[in-house]
Amino acid sequence: MVAVMGIWLRVRLGDWLWLGAAVSAVWTAELVNTAVERTVDLVSPDEHPLAEAAKDTAAGAVLAASLFAVGVGLVVLAPPLWRALVG
Repeated sequence: MVAVMGIWLRVRLGDWLWLGAAVSAVWTAELVNTAVERTVDLVSPDEHPLAEAAKDTAAGAVLAASLFAVGVGLVVLAPPLWRALVG
């Protein structure tokens, strides 16, 4: 969706780098989150407060990366989208 919007709005090269960094950050955080969750499940099959904290922290990293991506999307895509819609 981001790529389609970027192409439609004719985003500049420098802005593509920011968009790519934001998408990469979210994907990377998701991969790390998955690795942490599976490792914790393997090492601690029973519920444990530290296992839960590790999973919550990894999920928080995904949230932080997602908020960064939203911010980048607003900064990069909102102005040209506004111009395209309003004129």
